[in-house]
Amino acid sequence: MIISFAKLVALLILLSSGLLSSCAEFKDAGRTIGHTTRNLTREIGHGTRDVTREIGHGTRDVAKDIGHGTRRGVKTIGEGTKDVVKSLTDDG
Repeated sequence: MIISFAKLVALLILLSSGLLSSCAEFKDAGRTIGHTTRNLTREIGHGTRDVTREIGHGTRDVAKDIGHGTRRGVKTIGEGTKDVVKSLTDDG
């Protein structure tokens, strides 16, 4: 009985050491997968941020150009109207 108990203990020790080494491999694989996922997610986020920033800057610049063009148009119309009014009041 003692010999078979010793064999059982030895077998359990071998199995537990094998399980511990495989647990370390699983842990390492999980870490690798986790870090890869984190890095990929970060790069996608940075790319999205950069594209959004460029779209925003382009929209801002177009709106600014439209605003300046409208202001110039209104200023030109205003000056033309001022000239017409001045010529009418000078004549009359």
